[in-house]
Amino acid sequence: MSLKLEAIHHVAVIGTDYARSRHFYAGLLGLPVIREHRREAEGDWKIDLQLGDAELELFIKPDAPPRKSYPEAQGLRHLAFRVASVAETAEALRKAGVRVEPLRTDAYTGKAMCFFFDPDGLPLELHE
Repeated sequence: MSLKLEAIHHVAVIGTDYARSRHFYAGLLGLPVIREHRREAEGDWKIDLQLGDAELELFIKPDAPPRKSYPEAQGLRHLAFRVASVAETAEALRKAGVRVEPLRTDAYTGKAMCFFFDPDGLPLELHE
């Protein structure tokens, strides 16, 4: 059976604080907001952000439970962003007060990479 999957349409992330998460993803990371809705029945916000040809769905749910273990909990391990320069992007994030781990080289691709963290501690990656 061949499903012919073409690309990733979107990735969903859950945050707990509307202002912090919106500022981080739309403001600091510069992802353009496509749609934004308060979902009264669910008690959360849904913000759709443009990420290249894909979208990042950001759900803001103040009562979302924390990850049970770190970083190897089931589910999304991390979200990786391709950038032209990991070093320059990591430095810009550090200057903005974001926790960024030291740069390293991906053992399999030989490319520069590093991890940083969103306001709820979700691991994010920069990769060349």
